[in-house]
Amino acid sequence: MELQSQHFREKAADALADSAAVAQRDKIAQFTPIIRDAAMQEFGSFEALRKHIKRIRQHSLDNLDYYLARFELEATNNGNQVHYADTPDEMNSIVLDICQQHGAHRVAKGKSMVTEETALNDYLQRGGLEVVETDLGEYIIQQAGETPSHIVAPALHKSKQEIRELFLEKHALGERALETTEDLVDEARSVLRETFLTADVGIIGSNALIAENGYSMLVTNEGNGDLCANLPNVLIICTTLDRILPRGEDATALQRLLARSTTGQAQTSYTSFYSGPRREGELDGPLETHIVLLDNQRTDILASDYKEMLQCIRCGTCLNHCPVFAATGGHSYGWVYSGPMGSILTPLLTSLETSEALPNACTSCGRCGEVCPADIPLPDLLRDLRHEQYQQKMTAPRWRVGLKLHAWLAVRPSLYQFLTAMLTTVLHRLGRKKGSFSQLPFAAGWTSVRDFPAPQSGTFMQQYKARTKADE
Repeated sequence: MELQSQHFREKAADALADSAAVAQRDKIAQFTPIIRDAAMQEFGSFEALRKHIKRIRQHSLDNLDYYLARFELEATNNGNQVHYADTPDEMNSIVLDICQQHGAHRVAKGKSMVTEETALNDYLQRGGLEVVETDLGEYIIQQAGETPSHIVAPALHKSKQEIRELFLEKHALGERALETTEDLVDEARSVLRETFLTADVGIIGSNALIAENGYSMLVTNEGNGDLCANLPNVLIICTTLDRILPRGEDATALQRLLARSTTGQAQTSYTSFYSGPRREGELDGPLETHIVLLDNQRTDILASDYKEMLQCIRCGTCLNHCPVFAATGGHSYGWVYSGPMGSILTPLLTSLETSEALPNACTSCGRCGEVCPADIPLPDLLRDLRHEQYQQKMTAPRWRVGLKLHAWLAVRPSLYQFLTAMLTTVLHRLGRKKGSFSQLPFAAGWTSVRDFPAPQSGTFMQQYKARTKADE
């Protein structure tokens, strides 16, 4: 997927201009936090479990070399072939080479953000393979020629009517109504069945790699991951180094938080553990299994001040609670990862210079940090990236001057209160008739899209002091 994060502001403006899409995103933004909160309240042990998961993830990353070596040993003993890839191109090359060694023509693919990160589909298609996404959301956007708008729900931006029109166009199945959601799901299932039965290679991702036994855990709600993994003769698991966990019980603990945070379920419909290829005497499963582990800057992140970002479990909770994501949608972020986690990961995986707008796509409300099941200090990391931009002089000179002036005033509270009180009084008197300003000096970014409300009276400190004095 081509990086377009440098165009965030333009993409966000276009997204906000689509009133129908904005209304749909507003509904989703209201609904998803409710189901997540209900699941957490029913569970009752959210804080304790997320602190436990944080300790496990931190321990795993602090001892990454040991657990990777242990995982590789156990996975190899199970009959898997383990590959390491430093770059996206290297991962793509490894996967294509495996497919070509087996004379593959068709690939059945499960949902994987890692392969979105490496643009694997395009790479394999250029190599002459047919690649079919089998997750319903991924299948929909593949048919539409689009990219995911959400790391968990790729087609979240699509309405039922849009999907209906897409299926009528893409599926040559004659006249049919496709009036209900069930009709759409049934049609996708019938079309994808041939892919599952005829695919030469299956490709899936992984939610966790278990060092003690060499197993890979995958959670899904559709079961397509199991079909991709077990029906083709060759299975390729594409994931990243940071998915490693010490024990099986660590993976199941993570799963309890992941499902509740993502969809509000106690657990997903399918939680699968893959040990390796079919053993002698077994009737099904792949004949050959490969596990490809991608680095792509992650060891550099591990050695940096942003290493806590590698604890992310890809649940999408921070996206669901972010007002910027809700307003602008996932495509505005211009790459694979969106929302608060994407505003941190994208600059780290690509470069801060090419993604300079993303750390600033934040209202500093702090909701992402409050709900993150991995207890990642997302607001702090976003501020650190903005501070790094300031130090490297990536921001416009006027912003740096403004920040310096604000910092100078902030440590002089008496002067700060005097100036703000004077400005508030002036704005109150000038705007009290109309109640707002359509234009203001130095505030074009605000007034270009909305009016600026005129202050009703004095500043908070003036009102507080007056009320305190009256109560004495």
